[in-house]
Amino acid sequence: MPSRDDILKFLSESQDEAGKREIAKHFRLKGAEKIALKALLKDMADEGLIDSSKGRAFHKMGGLPKVTVLKVIEVEGRELIAVPDNWQAEGVPMPRVRLSERGRSGALAVGDRVLARTEEAGSGYRAFVMKKLQRASEQLLGVVERGEGRKLWLKPVDKRIRRMVPISDAGNAEPGQLVLAEQHGQRDRVSAKVTEVLGEPFAPRSFSLIAIHKYGIPHDFPSDAIEEAERAAKLPLSADHREDLRHLPIVAIDPVDARDHDDAIWATPDDDPANEGGYRAIVAIADVSYYVRPGGAIDRAARKRGNSVYFPDRVVPMLPEVLSADMCSLKAGQDRAAMVCHLVIDKAGKLKSWRFTRALVRLAANIAYEDAQAAIDGALQKPLPFRGGVGVGPAQPQGSADAPTPYPSPEGEGLDQLTESVLKPLWACWKLLFKAREAREPLDLDLPERRIVLDEAGRIVSVAVRERLDAHRLVEDFMIAANVAAAKALEAKKAPVVYRVHEPPSREKLVALKDYLSTFDISFALGQVVRPATFNGILAKVTDDTVKPLVMEQVLRSQTQAYYGPRNMGHFGLSLASYGHFTSPIRRYADLLLHRALVDAHGLEQPPAPKLDLPPTTGLAEHDAASLDRICELISGFERRAMEAERETVDRYVAAFLATKVGEIHKVRITGVQSFGFFATIEEFGGDGLVPVSTLGAERFWYDEASQTLTGESSGERYSVGQRLELRLAEADPVTGAIKFELPEGGNFMREPYRGKPDGKPKRPPIKRRGRPANIRHQSR
Repeated sequence: MPSRDDILKFLSESQDEAGKREIAKHFRLKGAEKIALKALLKDMADEGLIDSSKGRAFHKMGGLPKVTVLKVIEVEGRELIAVPDNWQAEGVPMPRVRLSERGRSGALAVGDRVLARTEEAGSGYRAFVMKKLQRASEQLLGVVERGEGRKLWLKPVDKRIRRMVPISDAGNAEPGQLVLAEQHGQRDRVSAKVTEVLGEPFAPRSFSLIAIHKYGIPHDFPSDAIEEAERAAKLPLSADHREDLRHLPIVAIDPVDARDHDDAIWATPDDDPANEGGYRAIVAIADVSYYVRPGGAIDRAARKRGNSVYFPDRVVPMLPEVLSADMCSLKAGQDRAAMVCHLVIDKAGKLKSWRFTRALVRLAANIAYEDAQAAIDGALQKPLPFRGGVGVGPAQPQGSADAPTPYPSPEGEGLDQLTESVLKPLWACWKLLFKAREAREPLDLDLPERRIVLDEAGRIVSVAVRERLDAHRLVEDFMIAANVAAAKALEAKKAPVVYRVHEPPSREKLVALKDYLSTFDISFALGQVVRPATFNGILAKVTDDTVKPLVMEQVLRSQTQAYYGPRNMGHFGLSLASYGHFTSPIRRYADLLLHRALVDAHGLEQPPAPKLDLPPTTGLAEHDAASLDRICELISGFERRAMEAERETVDRYVAAFLATKVGEIHKVRITGVQSFGFFATIEEFGGDGLVPVSTLGAERFWYDEASQTLTGESSGERYSVGQRLELRLAEADPVTGAIKFELPEGGNFMREPYRGKPDGKPKRPPIKRRGRPANIRHQSR
């Protein structure tokens, strides 16, 4: 049998299309070897090494088939530039191909599709036209609306598309339904043909459905992945090859509406005299790598998702539900497989040592953030949830024949054993971690987060801002400590690491921030070494509570976007030299890769699985370790896709909530200013809307980019970022998520001329009306 490298070399050197038959013939494979070749090619395609053209001819992933369909995107001089019409190499940049018409100069235009023969030319590709094809229709997501004369129109859900499209073929669609349609025609003759009816756009769960279809988020698992997940859920759990931690009252602290529980924590004072005043802590994470093995059907489906996507009304999970919501979810009172980080923390809050084990845990409780905070504050009105675990006390030796002693439930009025024995030590340990956090001075941006509250039927009850508690910070700091330990543990073994990278801000963004801060008389030197503490110092200078959120938002905009990568560039925001994501493998593929690397680096492989038809190993596959660059780029893109989909869905829910309040006056704060108007947010519960400059009055408004202000030329009316004012809600469209405001008294169309500043110096010279004089008649064809 040829190796993967042999097949890749043959595909790159072959002058003709190469399918399974050609590959088998070249390597002289017969009989059962052809069946093995078919399985190998499928694995290589799933691993991203090769791709196929309509399932017949294979080529290197990131390359082009010998014959393929291209789409013309631009013209450079006399040369046409085209791209593949259907690019399946996820995470690999789409190649730009120079297209030769061979005597047909001028026959092709931008947007045309051609069948072409390709060849490598230097570091790029060149293609030769074989045949011109029909233009492909583009899918459009929208709502059917009835116009005058019973004519049907398609209203796009993308608020960037402002024009409605006439429907030429509605099929079975009715007015008011959400549909997918194909666009036909060119320019002002474009029409739409409905291809699929998705349902009612205002029905419960429809807003997330819009985002799922718009961004192409995979939401149905293949049957082979579901079947493999059901088999994996039957994998046995035994303390013979795992550290038995069921005697410890480990707890999970999560949001009250959490759908899965992938992390739990425990802490106790360290009894080592050398670490007096320090603590020992455990961060237990669901052992997803035990169930999701490299190369399997679940792994392939998870990689295509990259992460779970959380909408207010549903979750699109990275893993099938039998794993994400059951076997891989750390539920109180049930034995679960865990990857455990053991931490030793000194009295200054610094990590002294760490080790990683595969363990068996049984959580004492799943606690909501609010309940944990109330228990610590002494304001809890009800006992904490508690499941009988096994005895509190020293760890049982591996393979011990002694049965663990159940720890008792809380007894007596006013006595909460869980608070005394579990939560108070956790809080004491966290205070040490918080002390170390303050010492390294990470970026301190505490911006509000919107929370959509739905009833049982999925209808909107309210839109609120999530309260920020010490319980949230406690869990975050324990997770950060485990993430740092995981990255350093792999670095010590010289093993592959998927880092969470956050680079320092670029000079261009710092220049823009400097110009913005100067409008508040805040100095910012560009020559200094910029650290997170630099930005914290800027925020500390702002004493006006109305201005501080604005400066905070501008500082956030100046930061670079975090991403995943195999090379360590540090995490600027957290002020950490090494940082990886280890704590959420149920919902992030990057964490799963880190778990697999730990399995290999620390010898944590489990005995072979019973005959359940599962991949044999749980560590990091060799081809994954060799292609971490491409995988990291891929999952970073999926993360950005999920963030955009989640943000748009929240915007639609907020717009739906506000649709019943159109015409009401709201207190808002200006969050952004552009030449075409300004954006404002309702202070009570969020909701970003636009005030177009055309509604502000007949006068001309000057836009100052540095100070981000709009100033009326005649009246001197000034609108700036951070300004608080009252606006009337003019429009709230739940389908697009667009919100518009207007001035309560209407625009200023009749005002006295602006006489300038008090000192008599005019702000700007008067501007003469431009264009054709009124007494000259326009004559043209």
